[in-house]
Amino acid sequence: MEKVLVNNFIQAKEVRVISETGEQLGVMGIFEAIDLAKSKGLDLIQVTEKVVPPVCRIGNYGKYLYSLQKKERKIKVNTKITKLKEIQLGFNIAAGDIAIKAKQAEKFLKEGDKVKVVMVLKGREKAMGELAHKKVISFLEMVDKLLPVKVERELKRDLKGFTAIISKE
Repeated sequence: MEKVLVNNFIQAKEVRVISETGEQLGVMGIFEAIDLAKSKGLDLIQVTEKVVPPVCRIGNYGKYLYSLQKKERKIKVNTKITKLKEIQLGFNIAAGDIAIKAKQAEKFLKEGDKVKVVMVLKGREKAMGELAHKKVISFLEMVDKLLPVKVERELKRDLKGFTAIISKE
């Protein structure tokens, strides 16, 4: 949270003042504004310094800080961090096992995560790339039937096998 300037810490000579009820009081000198706030038993709080003259509000400094913290907490709760989950398929995977892995991928996608699909090829399996490619494609089609997906990174072959990254549309 950024430092909020209050009362004598405000460095501008003139400020635009807003009353505690939200009414515009206009532009006035800093000392006049501080005296006005003190006469009401409140503080002069700088809301923004991005405009000239800076905007200040008359109010309770503690309550203002609390409301800012509350807003930040609400924003923090509502943000979802997406993770990259990985699902590995074996070369000799059966159709039923592909269905189970597809259900697992669906669960990850519903939680808002991205899924990296990996099929590692070892030894002689590398020579049968077409069969492996078909199995990965059938897995992706099965996931697409359960839940519409968007391909983040196309299915591509690398030294160890096949990889693709998918996410929920």
